[in-house]
Amino acid sequence: MNWNSTLLAQIGSESVAASIDYSVEITQGLLTTNNVWMMLCTALVFIMHLGFAGVETGFGQAKNTVNILFKNTVTPIIGILTYAVCGFFLMYPGFEVPGWFSFDSAGWSMFYMNPENADITAEYADAGYTYWTDFLFQAMFAATCATIVSGAIAERVKISAYLVFTLIFVGIVYPLIGSWKWGGGALDAMGFYDFAGSTLVHSVGGWGALAGVILVGPRIGKYVNGKTVDKPGASVPLAVIGVFLLWFGWFGFNGGSVLSADPGLVSMVLVITCLGAAAGGMGGFLAAYFAFKRLDLGMVLNGILAGLVGITAGADVFKPGASLLIGFIAGILVVLSAVFLDKMKLDDVVGAVSVHLTCGVWGTLAVGIFSTNPDHSFLTQLIGVAVCGAMAFGSAFLIFYILKVTVGIRVSEEHERSGLDSHEHGIRGYTIVYDE
Repeated sequence: MNWNSTLLAQIGSESVAASIDYSVEITQGLLTTNNVWMMLCTALVFIMHLGFAGVETGFGQAKNTVNILFKNTVTPIIGILTYAVCGFFLMYPGFEVPGWFSFDSAGWSMFYMNPENADITAEYADAGYTYWTDFLFQAMFAATCATIVSGAIAERVKISAYLVFTLIFVGIVYPLIGSWKWGGGALDAMGFYDFAGSTLVHSVGGWGALAGVILVGPRIGKYVNGKTVDKPGASVPLAVIGVFLLWFGWFGFNGGSVLSADPGLVSMVLVITCLGAAAGGMGGFLAAYFAFKRLDLGMVLNGILAGLVGITAGADVFKPGASLLIGFIAGILVVLSAVFLDKMKLDDVVGAVSVHLTCGVWGTLAVGIFSTNPDHSFLTQLIGVAVCGAMAFGSAFLIFYILKVTVGIRVSEEHERSGLDSHEHGIRGYTIVYDE
């Protein structure tokens, strides 16, 4: 999702617009087509929040249903608002020289004081869509990053602590890391490549989830006498619906990241995305069968998501054959990662760390192995993964740690055992009322 960063005040000025020589008919048609596609993709990414809510609610216990749905409702609200207040201008700051930090104060001023200046020409972002379409599409990605953390630490985190974490992590940490590549920063200048966010969205969220899992600790009764105790989810059908909604939304996640309605590239990206998901599901199916000697639906579902995450970094530079291999390996990795986390007594309710972090790292490194672009190198990809990981994990750990030693991040044992719905929300997720 990288574009040439330029101060929005310059882009929107009449002098720049007047200097562009183009055919009105062709430009208007291109602008309309691209905008319709980008807005459709924005809607698809937005619907992914319903998918995340379904997955987390389905894998979580019934006594915490309302709490999980509350978090998944408030998360996109916080994500969109923080992105409008500061995230967008941190992420696309208009670096004069590629660096590590900048803020587009001119763009912020125009956004709120003179929004009419943002109604700019089809030359915006070198792709032919409007400033407002770009903002909304990017805002959907920001909100997605925080949702990843929610699923990992579900059922025992204080809602207040989670909301404060989300406010800081999505408002500052995510856009700052994103600026290093998509905003034309230092990693972009280095040659690091991440087409739609295997690292910049998924791994960043995964690192945040890992920090939360470590500091919040496992659920009561999850690990007993060296054994892992399964805690049945509230609704397997809801989890399946959630995964298919995410798969559906991923067509917008990756397809929209083309940043145009180019028919050849968009169609190829969608094919690569779908092949990666299917191969990931098959990898999860087979790995779980060999590991657990059963047909594990949960691992097939996470295998699909693993394949999607793995393919996202290079969906525009992978060949179909490579996408099958990348997705299949991601499906295997998600099973191995989940087993490893349980051995380390790191309790991840939905497998967010395994799906988004483990497979996000794999997908980003895969660009250095399978990319059709000879300029992409494995070493550069590795450096990018390490830099983004250090920043994301370090920031998330610091935020959670400060919250832990100040206001606390975990609910009481009593509340956790009886469920968060009744104590924090006053209602239950599943209630049958019989008329007298």
